[in-house]
Amino acid sequence: MKPSLFVVGLPLVVGGCASTLPPDVVGSSPAVEQPSPRPIAYRSPMSGYVARQPVDPRPWRRQNDLQSPTNGDDS
Repeated sequence: MKPSLFVVGLPLVVGGCASTLPPDVVGSSPAVEQPSPRPIAYRSPMSGYVARQPVDPRPWRRQNDLQSPTNGDDS
């Protein structure tokens, strides 16, 4: 048989024989008993919209200087 069959099949067979769930998967009882719902508030989908218009190209060196850090290279 192919060795890849054992690499894939053996963990599935062994995992299927597990009788208990790991503690990370099992929910804690206080969270299950009393869930606290988040308050519902309406927020418009257009609230963060900013209208942008096309502009003429500017010199790229000036754009780089405006966006670069002031005290040298921070990379």
